[in-house]
Order: sequence, then structure tokens, then C-alpha cells
Amino acid sequence: MMYINKNLSEQLKGRFDDCDDLVTKTFPELEIEVLFFGHLVGEEELRNNIIQPFSNIKIDEVNNILRRKEFKEEEDLNSMANGILEGKALVIFKNTLAYTVDIYVPKTRSVSAAEIETVIVGPKEAFIEDIGTNLSMIRRRIKSDRLKVLSYKIGTLTQTKMYLLYIEGITSSVLVKELQEKISEIDIKGINDLNQLVQYLDKKPLSIFPQYFTTERPDVSTSKLLEGRVICLLDGSPYSLSTPTSFFEFFQSPDDYNQRWILGTLSRALRFAALAITLFASAFYVAVSMFQYEIIPVKLLHEFIKSRSDVPFNPLIEALIIESIIELLREAGARLPSKIGQTIGIVGGIVIGTAAVEAGFSSNILIIVVSISAISSFVVPHIIMTASLRIARFIFIILASIAGFFGIIFGFIILLIHLCSLKNMGEYYFKPIAPLSLKDLKDTIIRAPYQFFKK
Repeated sequence: MMYINKNLSEQLKGRFDDCDDLVTKTFPELEIEVLFFGHLVGEEELRNNIIQPFSNIKIDEVNNILRRKEFKEEEDLNSMANGILEGKALVIFKNTLAYTVDIYVPKTRSVSAAEIETVIVGPKEAFIEDIGTNLSMIRRRIKSDRLKVLSYKIGTLTQTKMYLLYIEGITSSVLVKELQEKISEIDIKGINDLNQLVQYLDKKPLSIFPQYFTTERPDVSTSKLLEGRVICLLDGSPYSLSTPTSFFEFFQSPDDYNQRWILGTLSRALRFAALAITLFASAFYVAVSMFQYEIIPVKLLHEFIKSRSDVPFNPLIEALIIESIIELLREAGARLPSKIGQTIGIVGGIVIGTAAVEAGFSSNILIIVVSISAISSFVVPHIIMTASLRIARFIFIILASIAGFFGIIFGFIILLIHLCSLKNMGEYYFKPIAPLSLKDLKDTIIRAPYQFFKK
């Protein structure tokens, strides 16, 4: 510990040397000096807790004000400096005594509707970058003292605040302890977003599939807590992460639970059909073109041969080129402003697709197949899983070019083995399919009526 001495003000100002944004306010007649960062504190809080109390009083009345509960005495120089960095005002009295006053008011945007995980029916609000606001949205939904919140600081330089949330009596204590140990092992200088934290917690970094579930929706986070999962919030990030995670969670949407069960079940069936299309459609085209063309009906075969007759590339190169163009359009649409991005995606797809067919650069059948495959990828509710499926699609295309349908089947078996072997915080990633749990199937591929949910 570094204890203060009579040169307290000079020591602190030396710690913040070349920090021109540090504000110093003095009350000479009271022998008081106040240090704070103006962009971290609230103007009203500064006026009510600092300016007004120390205005128009005598020096013998200062001690009465410093005894108020909002004034916390500090004896450690590091604690004083950290208090200023956290948005507190440091009040130095007679250059020997120091008190911190919490007047931190973060400059953040207001709570708005979810932009990525949109729903048709249900709550619209989403997390923001302020961790206190995010925690309040969860506390507002779970009004119980069994909701526990553990606080951490991540990053030796950034000292980013993080909360770990769980419900006592529902969440496994072993799970909480294991995640605490993982967090304590993180040794980095700084962190800016929750998705970076996920990569430090990830045990299988070489896997293309996400092993932690992240969401921008407080209602989804609340549901995860009620299911016995652990939630993490990070200051500065408009997301939460939950663990343990299963593969099937990424194909579920809040709409499934807010609508009647049969609609939710049909929606999920559509998503899993889209999963098969986005993984195998382009690979199927390559396999048929290079190896198993005999499965095409005779009438369609003539059109198929005619569409490919002017294409100078083999099916593999043709498919990779068109798929890469689709990925370029997707990235361009995501990086540009929303209205321009939509225009680029639509116009670019139509113009490039039409031009590619007319120039003999690609067959019209492949354009249809790739378009359906790209549209199917957007049916998956979570963008992180969508990115994983896009990578897997290219792998299946290459395997199909090597061994046709046998290559696709081989890749599918390897994919299943990989998914079944993955674990997240001790839980199997492909549960309840592997290992099979019949009682849990009611909320995976289907969404059973609520009367079947006993727990």
C-alpha cells in the first residue's frame, strides 16, 4: 500500500502528468481541491455533491459535509487514482485527507430496439454499452434475491468491469466455480467487447462453430438464467454471453416462444431445412456436374448440358467464383450504410448474376442454386452461426469436387463426429441428440406446448 503524506495533491497530479483532460477545482478559503475527469462525471451530480455543499460555508463546517455517506475516505494513493479513473471526484482537504464521491454518469445511448435479433412478437429493447443499464434490464425481469451478481475487472490497463450472473438453486455451483476459474486465468492488457472475451474462454479455438451463446436481447438472457445457465455482462459491450451452450440454441428465436407452439415448431423446421440447403446445395451441384450427372432426369439433363456448354471453367472453379462474389456482396452490404447496402446487395446480385450467365461465365442453374443457398443462410437467427455455416459450405464444395456424393457424405460424418465430441463447460455441444435425451427433445427441433415443460 502507498499511504498519503502532505504532498498528496502533487503526488496525484504527478500520476496524471500530461493528462490535459483532468479537471482541478479549488476552494482556497476551505483548503479544498477537487480532481476529476469532466467527461466522466455528470454535471448535475457535480453541482449537487461538490459545488453547492462547499459554496458559502466556513472552514470549520467542512468536516460536517465530509461525514456524509456519499463521501468515502481513502488512505491509499492507488485507490484515489483508480477512483478518479472510474469517474469519481477526489476531494482533498488540507492536502492530507482525501475523499472520493461517486458522480460517474456514463455518456451512452438510450435503450433502443434490437437491430440484429429482431422479432415479430415480443419485447423490442436491446442491451446498450452501459453495464449498469444492462444489469437493470435483467433485474427488472427477475425480481428475486436468488439472482446473484459477481463483479470482476478484466484487463490490467483497461480494468473493464464484468458481471457474472446466475440464479442460486437453479444453476450448478460446479458450473459457476469453473467459469470463475477461467475468468481468473485471463491475463490481458485490455478488452473492448464481449466477443473478444468469448475467444479467451474458448477451449476449442480451432473449431468453426461458436461455443458460447451471445445475444443483444435481455429477454433471451433472462430465459437462459431461468434455464440454469450463467450469464456474463461486460462494460462497453451491448451483448451478453451464456454458457453452457448447445448447437440447437442457435436455431431458436424468441418468436418460437411468443407464438403458438405449432407456429414455433414449423419455424424451426424451416430453419433446419435452410441449414441443409445452405450446407449442401452448392456441393450437390458440383457433385452432380462432375460425377453423378446420371441422376438428373433426361429432359432436365439436356438443359443442364446446354447451360454448361459455354462455361470455360470446371464446376468447382465456377462454384467457388460465384460463391466468392456472393460473399463480397454480403460484406459490402454489411459495411456500407443500411440503405446503400441494401441497394448494393440487390442491384449487384441481379446485374452480376445476369451478366455472368450472358457472358458464359457461369451456368444459370448455378446462379439459382447459389442464390437459394445464400437466402437460406439468412434464415438462421444468429449471425455467428451463419458465418460458421458459410465456412462449412466451402469445405463441402471442395469435398464434392474430390469424390462427389461420397465426399459430401464423408464430410457430413466428420462434421457430426466433431459436433458430438465438442463440450462446453462440461456439457456436450450436440445435446440432446448426442448423448440422446428424449425428455429434452421437446425444445430442440420442435417447440412443444408449454404444458409439457414441467421444469
